[in-house]
Amino acid sequence: MPQRKMLGILLLGIFVFSVVASGCISQTSQSPTATTITKTETKVQTETKVQEQITLKVIGPWSGKELDAFMKVIEAFEAQHPNIKIEYKTYRAEDLATILPLQFESGDTPADVIFMWGWFIKKMGEKGHLMTFNDVINPDEYIPGVLDAVMSNGKIYGAPFTAAAKPGFWYRKSFFKKYGLKPPQTWDEFVSLLAKIKEIPGIKAPIVSGDSVGWPLSDVTEHFILTFGGADLQLKLIKGDVKFEDPQVRDIFANKLVPLLKAGYFSEPVEWTSAVTAWWKGDYALYFMGTWITGMVDDPNDLGMFSLPGCKAMVLAPDYLMVPKYTAHPKEAMELAKFLATEGQRVHVGTNSGKLATWKKVTLDDYWPPMRDVAKIVSNVQAVPDLDDSVGGEWQKTFWDQLKLLWVQPDRLDDVLKTLDEKFPKK
Repeated sequence: MPQRKMLGILLLGIFVFSVVASGCISQTSQSPTATTITKTETKVQTETKVQEQITLKVIGPWSGKELDAFMKVIEAFEAQHPNIKIEYKTYRAEDLATILPLQFESGDTPADVIFMWGWFIKKMGEKGHLMTFNDVINPDEYIPGVLDAVMSNGKIYGAPFTAAAKPGFWYRKSFFKKYGLKPPQTWDEFVSLLAKIKEIPGIKAPIVSGDSVGWPLSDVTEHFILTFGGADLQLKLIKGDVKFEDPQVRDIFANKLVPLLKAGYFSEPVEWTSAVTAWWKGDYALYFMGTWITGMVDDPNDLGMFSLPGCKAMVLAPDYLMVPKYTAHPKEAMELAKFLATEGQRVHVGTNSGKLATWKKVTLDDYWPPMRDVAKIVSNVQAVPDLDDSVGGEWQKTFWDQLKLLWVQPDRLDDVLKTLDEKFPKK
């Protein structure tokens, strides 16, 4: 009996030892597993997430040398955002005015960022098709009034890019030097200059009339309105507070512009890019065009420019952009839009774009050297909006068409002014 008791105690001791030993072994084998899990979790937390590569589509009006300048801005954005690629397509605003409303109504968009007229952007925003910029850009950082065209009821539906100024008549310094010509200081000197130029052998007309759908003719017409009627008259015409048949307006046409047309000082309308070539080679002496012409000539240092004597205001025409609500990449599209409206402007004015900044943080030193003098001139006059771009719609096309008629049939001035008033949008 004592032997059996001793044997039982011995067996019980062996069993207890085995259980304890088993527990120790179990704990030892589980410890590395727990450490491994911890390491795995740390690895997951610190691993860099690969950014998704996306493509944003941009639609704008530029081609040729103008597009080359704009692509410098796109390249700068892509360098800062390696996960975003930009695909650019050229469309005329006149065509987009027909295409976009139909696509927007169906909940679709041909691009993520689209450049378009300010009045059109405002209209599309009011219809609920666009994202807003109120939390994206700071209005105080822009030149006064530049956002008015794309705002409605406190909402900012578009952002401004750089702007073209339409300051006056461009000429080649070498041409003026060759024939002993000087920029005029008075209206009489301007008319005398045109008469002298007309007598130069080989000259087709003193001033080439650039044309496309009519807008270059509208630019020079507005310059006459601003010179002899001032910024106030231009703004009243835009608002419809003054009619084109008003004696003050008619007088500018009848006594300043029409006599020059009748005298043959303006050419008949010529496609505007072809006109640049013809003017540069000496078929014409003067060309009224926007500042973008500085990037379209072989030697911008040979460019001179003068406004009509007495001009105290000129059109500053910004390019505006919008982001449709139907973009597949709203965050990235707004990121691009903000860049274009801010630092992208600094890049753009540094190229041969011939554009001016609307973002006040751009300095004179940021400009392409041939544009610095123009930037100074523009800063000393009152900037006003483009008349036909501001009114927009069907009336804009009417304005262009009627000016083309006036250019070839100046005796029909009264018919032209009457049509402009009849077709003007009702309040």
